[in-house]
Amino acid sequence: MALPSKESPTLQRSPNTIRGTVSQTTPQQDPLIAKDLQKGQYIGIFAVAIALILAVGFFSRKVEYALLFATTLSIILIVSFLTL
Repeated sequence: MALPSKESPTLQRSPNTIRGTVSQTTPQQDPLIAKDLQKGQYIGIFAVAIALILAVGFFSRKVEYALLFATTLSIILIVSFLTL
């Protein structure tokens, strides 16, 4: 089994090749970036978490206490890891 002795042809770009260009808009002007939605997301997540804890607590107190403990411990660990 012999290897081909001919070199592979060089790839040439066609004139229709898409080239990356740097956008002239700054991140503050970019219409694809959502602005001022982060607070609403945090409020929604917090409300869903509270609703979940209340719904579980309605059926079982022990599970509610376990969820509250796990949530509190998670928040404490996240804050401690972010500040280190």
